[in-house]
Amino acid sequence: MIELTRTIETKGEKIYSTLTLPLDLRQKSRQRATLDNGEEAALFLKRGTVLRNGDLLGDDQGLVVEVKAAPERLSCARCSDPLLFARACYHLGNRHMPLQIEPDRILYLHDHVLDDMLIGLGLAIETVTEPFEPEPGAYGGSASGAGSHHHAH
Repeated sequence: MIELTRTIETKGEKIYSTLTLPLDLRQKSRQRATLDNGEEAALFLKRGTVLRNGDLLGDDQGLVVEVKAAPERLSCARCSDPLLFARACYHLGNRHMPLQIEPDRILYLHDHVLDDMLIGLGLAIETVTEPFEPEPGAYGGSASGAGSHHHAH
């Protein structure tokens, strides 16, 4: 079994395979997984590592695996009013929900209660299936960026 023990900062490595995971599994530093080529792998990463789409993992033999964010069922709130958009982010953030915030939309793991709350605020909600890349700050660290250091936001 392939043992992925480290994150790799340099790009341009030869990719052996990809590993597609939903958000909840991209937050587990110790797990068994099946690579997209069907091979079994074990992850033994630094505790607190949150994997993001495009991150590279390596084993002790120089094998490189690229992480892919799996498509997930998400609620997508669209809003063109900046104040309403900010209020929606505030109310979602108050519930400590992982959010993917874009210029014209907010994405979160599909949830009827939150959908109803945002509809009540005046936002339009649709359900989409796409990779979920929430803001990294909510987890107290990220595997991406300059080294694997914790960033204070």
